[in-house]
Amino acid sequence: MSTGSVTNNRVLFFDTTLRDGEQSPGCTMHHAEKLRFAHQLSTLGVDIIEAGFPIASTGDFESVRAISRELKNGPRIAALARCRRDDVLTAGRAVEAAEKNRIHVFIASSDLHLEAKLRITRAQALDQTGEMVRLARTLSEDVEFSAEDATRSDLEFMIQLVNVAVEAGATTINLPDTVGYTTPAEYKQLFETMRARIANSDALIFSTHCHDDLGMATANALAGVLGGARQVEVTINGIGERAGNAALEEVAAAMMVRKDRFPFRHNIVMNQLAPTSTMLGEIVSFGVAPNKAVVGKNAFAHESGIHQHGVLANPLTYEIMTPESVGVTANSIVLGKHSGRRALEHRLTELGHTLTKDELDVTYTRFTELADRKKAIYDQDIVALLPQKISAN
Repeated sequence: MSTGSVTNNRVLFFDTTLRDGEQSPGCTMHHAEKLRFAHQLSTLGVDIIEAGFPIASTGDFESVRAISRELKNGPRIAALARCRRDDVLTAGRAVEAAEKNRIHVFIASSDLHLEAKLRITRAQALDQTGEMVRLARTLSEDVEFSAEDATRSDLEFMIQLVNVAVEAGATTINLPDTVGYTTPAEYKQLFETMRARIANSDALIFSTHCHDDLGMATANALAGVLGGARQVEVTINGIGERAGNAALEEVAAAMMVRKDRFPFRHNIVMNQLAPTSTMLGEIVSFGVAPNKAVVGKNAFAHESGIHQHGVLANPLTYEIMTPESVGVTANSIVLGKHSGRRALEHRLTELGHTLTKDELDVTYTRFTELADRKKAIYDQDIVALLPQKISAN
């Protein structure tokens, strides 16, 4: 098992698209779709797949069990369980056939959740944690413990709770920003503090789990890694409860582009990011926003004339990574009212039309007039703008 020491620069990617991601409205997946996507996650190179919450339904149990049976020589298969006996036993049965399995046990650590949701005391939370982590440990050699709502919890109590979980056999400790409340500086400090205060922390793996309610999920996840976390819990396309989770493709791309700030190793196959994103969009009821980082339709598209001129001269002027590096076929030059002569000339040349300067000037004038009236400009529209003698050739 990988060490949690900060001297180890390998980061594990724990994908929870099939569990936390599926919980978001419009993202329900059928059994066959879950299996198909689990195989793609294996191809992508994720280290752990959280395949579901088996106690939630018979369908979820069967999907987790099928994934556990089918995926060989690949990721570790995890199942989620509350600190309840039936949850833990059901999770254990669901993943028992996996070559590598994990039971992920969680309980709330914030007083708000303990009092308003669970209606238990801190002492009861401590007792349930110890008992259920010990039970999970008899069913799997790999147990993860999550302190739900960690970023709004009393630090001293959370340290006590985590120590109980570690003493009971948990080897991965997750500190979730369950409601997307924290900031990067705070989250980094939380991991530094927990690593300093938890017994035998160098033998543990600390994990991030960030929601995007304030738009900081990716930044917080990366800050957590800088604070000593060596596992990130993420989803494809950032799907998940409410505003979603930290997006796997964003975290991985940040580590690729900014190796100077994030000098970490991982197993993600980068050119599988776009294909995985596309597959998820086919399975759930919606795709990503056009301006979604890394995998959105416009992530490598350019309409501004200034940007187009730069990209045509050297893509690095406006692209910090190549489209191919994340599995996108190529960048795209989009012709619209903000485009310049250089982009129009480039597209006409691709279409087989070489123009003189005067001919280009006439065509460009006609193009700008059309672009002011029409939002989408197609190749046939451009050809129709050419002077008559050229278009006839």
